[in-house]
Amino acid sequence: MHLVTLTPGDGIGPEITRAVLDIFAAAKVPVQWEEHNAGITTLESEGALLPQALFDSLERTRVGLKGPITTPVGKGFRSVNITLRQKYDLYQNLRPAKTTEGINTPFKGIDLVLFRENTEGLYSGLEMWDERLGIADSVSRNTVVGCRKICRAAFAYAAKHGRKHVTLAHKGNILKMAGKLMLDACKEAAAEFPAVTFYDDRIIDNMCMQLVNKPQQFDVIVTTNLFGDILSDLCAGLVGGLGVVAGANIGDDMAIFEAVHGSAPDIAGQGKANPTALLRSALLMLEHLGEKEHAARIEQALNETLKLKEQCTGDLGGRASTQEFARFVIEKL
Repeated sequence: MHLVTLTPGDGIGPEITRAVLDIFAAAKVPVQWEEHNAGITTLESEGALLPQALFDSLERTRVGLKGPITTPVGKGFRSVNITLRQKYDLYQNLRPAKTTEGINTPFKGIDLVLFRENTEGLYSGLEMWDERLGIADSVSRNTVVGCRKICRAAFAYAAKHGRKHVTLAHKGNILKMAGKLMLDACKEAAAEFPAVTFYDDRIIDNMCMQLVNKPQQFDVIVTTNLFGDILSDLCAGLVGGLGVVAGANIGDDMAIFEAVHGSAPDIAGQGKANPTALLRSALLMLEHLGEKEHAARIEQALNETLKLKEQCTGDLGGRASTQEFARFVIEKL
């Protein structure tokens, strides 16, 4: 039995979390949940966006599943997601993007995985404001260690999963020092993993153009924090949007899996939310825990459901509610 910290989140979070829990229960997945919430919900009830009880739980379980969380804008609160990633050095942001039968997109045959460095770059939190001159400075901090870790993680994943092609997206022609760090790190990783037979690099603006022209040419992509933030949403758009893609934040001794879309408070409590992204994130979690058979069984049931438009939620062209969608998946287990 695996003990996992569960954070339902805000807005639609509790609804899509319930759908995932029902599917896991029906599939008899050996997971025991330890629930500790965060976000607006706990700010109002406990006076903290991230209660200490959540930290304590994560430090016990080392694995978390997290629904969408709202960080209040313009009120001095730091992003919940960034706080968790930096506190526990969850330096790998893993975002698969794969076309699915039944989800209409302009592209077919996409099967790529993006590795985004998760703790450095422009998201390091190093900002300064000069009131007299009216100047805001945001410092992008990139380290040799950080670049090596994310590049090695991408190549190790490719080698483990039989993927032969890794592409680095960078801006080394302008950001010469940061670009060189990533280029050097990827060359080191390529030498360490000869099973990955093809490594190349693309300037980030060209990378964006190539992704919307012929995304099928890419396999595993690795990049820095800001570029990864942008590319991960672009890749999600290629296969149906944020509502159908998984997300994971992984470190050396902890991992938090999450739905990457927002909390959508405008439809909260209406039964309209699509639980696919959180369910797919939970399946990544099962693979991380070594429960590959359970993950494959649920994934097959999910994909069979997604083929049937009438059994999908409204954002996918159907009429099913959140819980009806979950029941359809359960019927196909």
